[in-house]
Amino acid sequence: MNETEYPPPLTEYDFERRFDERVAIEWMQENWSKSFVFCGLYAALVFGGQHFMRERQKLELRKPLVLWSLSLAIFSIIGAVRTGSYMLHVLYNSGFKQSVCDQSFYRAPVSKFWAYAFVLSKAPELGDTVFIILRKQRLIFLHWYHHITVLLYSWYSYKDQVAGGGWFMTMNFLVHSLMYSYYAARAAGWRVPRQFAMLITTTQIAQMVMGLAVSGLVYMWMQEGRCPSYLDNIVWGSLMYLSYLLLFASFFYQSYLKGGKRAKAD
Repeated sequence: MNETEYPPPLTEYDFERRFDERVAIEWMQENWSKSFVFCGLYAALVFGGQHFMRERQKLELRKPLVLWSLSLAIFSIIGAVRTGSYMLHVLYNSGFKQSVCDQSFYRAPVSKFWAYAFVLSKAPELGDTVFIILRKQRLIFLHWYHHITVLLYSWYSYKDQVAGGGWFMTMNFLVHSLMYSYYAARAAGWRVPRQFAMLITTTQIAQMVMGLAVSGLVYMWMQEGRCPSYLDNIVWGSLMYLSYLLLFASFFYQSYLKGGKRAKAD
């Protein structure tokens, strides 16, 4: 299996270099199914929390929401810079095909910590919904469906270090950098132009299109023995991205073209 070398030009920080990805991968292989427990508890929170708040006054929680969104924005920005720099490095040195099929993303000193941090972060990100419920905002299907399926698929994929993971994680970090920055600004009371919200949803749609394309390329190149993955992973990933594409496109139409109300999509 061909893998990209790790040449000196990329700066590695000590904590990144010392991170033991073997322990992380082993833990995920043994415990990835616990993601179903998190999702079950989350589903109970979604429906039980809405019922609990039905006859109660909404909570403002503006300051905690600013801190929550800002912390996730900073995490996503740093993650995007680190994984993005390694992705550009692979693209420049080995080309697009290798960037899709390369597994070194899970083990390279620059990206291995952030790859693991990415999949783990999908559990605490479920906390987004707590603010929506306690503030009695409109909770759409896309929001909680997206949270559940991303958590399940991320943990499921990381344990096998499947091809395409570098693209999936880098794209998600980039989109979340914009999205959580927007949420933090809105929670702080800043007037953010409507066009910025439209831009975020557009990048989300582009992410889903690219996700489907990468899944298709992994399947095609897997037949050549170049892309390490599994058919069930590709099928589930493709169905997930297709459902996201349809839901985000519908959200864009309802929110910005049809004149619907703003809603929190992710």
